[in-house]
Amino acid sequence: MATLTVWKFDTSEGAHNALDLLKKLQDQQLITIRDAAYVYWEADAKRPKTKEIGRFTGAGALGGAFWGLLFGLIFFIPVLGAAIGAGVGALAGSLSKAGIDDDFISEVRASVTPGTSALFVMSEHAVVDKVADQFKQTGAQLITTNLSVDQEKLLKETFTS
Repeated sequence: MATLTVWKFDTSEGAHNALDLLKKLQDQQLITIRDAAYVYWEADAKRPKTKEIGRFTGAGALGGAFWGLLFGLIFFIPVLGAAIGAGVGALAGSLSKAGIDDDFISEVRASVTPGTSALFVMSEHAVVDKVADQFKQTGAQLITTNLSVDQEKLLKETFTS
């Protein structure tokens, strides 16, 4: 079963700086990264910027369409309003069916604000206490949603070709 974990940092550089820790944890076999991305929001910017990471070993499992839609729903859709169209609405419905619901989106939206950043990690086989301890030592705050096997399958079917 995959887990989508979001680590929020109190600086706009925090998520980027945590990439080395994430790679180290994977190298120590404490977590298997399926896909990853981060968002950073500089204090004087109107909107955050995003960066897809993948698995550190090649292309990510879900790809840019997934991250683009997720970040769009969290950070940009409220600005775009009704102009998003039915296609995006249908994909957003797929996210909800896959366990990424309005509560998750609202919590991340409220947490990631100007001057902060967040690291989004799709992972499995994590040694949760050791991974959490390492991230908490950086001052990161954890927001997470677990995906069932069926929900993970739905995400893969929706966002991979």
